[in-house]
Amino acid sequence: MCSSLYVSKHINLLHILAVMAIQLLLIRSVLCLNMTNAYLHHKCYVTQGKYKPGSVYEKELTRITHKISSTSDFSKGYERNLDGEGIFVSVILQCRGDSFGPKCRSCYDTALSGLRRRCPKYKGGIIWYDQCLLEFSGIDTVYQNDYDNNFCMSNSNKVSGDKNLFKTRWSTLLDNVTSIALEKEDNDPTLLYGAGQRSFGTYTLYGMVQCTKDVGKKGCKECFSYHIVHFQDCFSDKQGGRVLGRSCNFRVEFYPFVPNSVKM
Repeated sequence: MCSSLYVSKHINLLHILAVMAIQLLLIRSVLCLNMTNAYLHHKCYVTQGKYKPGSVYEKELTRITHKISSTSDFSKGYERNLDGEGIFVSVILQCRGDSFGPKCRSCYDTALSGLRRRCPKYKGGIIWYDQCLLEFSGIDTVYQNDYDNNFCMSNSNKVSGDKNLFKTRWSTLLDNVTSIALEKEDNDPTLLYGAGQRSFGTYTLYGMVQCTKDVGKKGCKECFSYHIVHFQDCFSDKQGGRVLGRSCNFRVEFYPFVPNSVKM
């Protein structure tokens, strides 16, 4: 017959191994998610109209997109190029804060091809992927919060228990993560990007926020405040959700989805 001490040690060992297995699965899931670049959504700016083949607009758009591909090192995750001599064409690229460098370049190439295919000949449009967003525009909206081009995605499963308490908790997490994004130095490439996690009882919430660099700290805070209120019914009682826009986006999940999230 086994002694109680042996049984106790055996149970403890199994518990440790189980915890280690779960941690490895979580780490693997984060790495896998960080490597994926799923298409999320797009919108063609139909009110801006279409350009004609061979037009000045098409030539400038091609020149700008080629310039970004050939001259950017993508190490800061943000590019904004335009031509304002006689005709206005703007191209904005914003990569996710953990996806700079080669991943940003790869996402740009994917988004460029995807936007051209989904919005053929349109002067303006925007497309979102997991790791970046790309916008073409014939209208200058840089340095202004864009509240028109946004959408929400949420988990179909609902949370159990006190929904108001859960709403308070994800709101608190987003406030904390927003502070991380806004408190970084101006020369930090990950300025206006933050990711964090916070335990609430038996579960942990993971959150991420990011703004495009052009809106600045003040505009970033205003953008989050607007979207949190405007889209609260979309995911306030869901097991995870995200809001994506031209100027800012945020996400909350019950599992880690980006690396290097700060414990709070």
